[in-house]
Amino acid sequence: MIRPAVSGLIHGTSVAFDLGPRLAAVLITGRPGSGKSELALELMAMGAVLVADDQTRLERRGDRVILSAPPVLRGLIEMRGIGLLRAVSQDEAPLELLIDLDTVETERLPAPHWHLLEGCRIPLLRKCASRAFAAAIRQYVIAGHWQEGEADPS
Repeated sequence: MIRPAVSGLIHGTSVAFDLGPRLAAVLITGRPGSGKSELALELMAMGAVLVADDQTRLERRGDRVILSAPPVLRGLIEMRGIGLLRAVSQDEAPLELLIDLDTVETERLPAPHWHLLEGCRIPLLRKCASRAFAAAIRQYVIAGHWQEGEADPS
């Protein structure tokens, strides 16, 4: 279950992709040890920048949720077995996608999932066992998600 730890703060790791005219943040949630920082590091290797590790601030602005890091954690990400690593970071970014590492997706072609966060409806992906999960998240953020009934994606 995804819920803020305290008002405006959630136990989760976030990264952002710079898509030219806009930033798009991904918030990764899950129990301690579920792989939040590990997935974030994979996304960072694919061009994302760190927003926050372990604790992410949430602020609703209009119809968007803006993510940022508590000042003490800004620019740091933990990797179990290595320790704290410094990272290029983004001060804040609008949330575009939520990842739930506590729930495994069992459907091959799942229906869209959504989660209400700070009163905003956010697309949600569940944990996927594929080695390409991080690449699929990146592609989702860059190009979106095709649904049955939409025009041919080609």
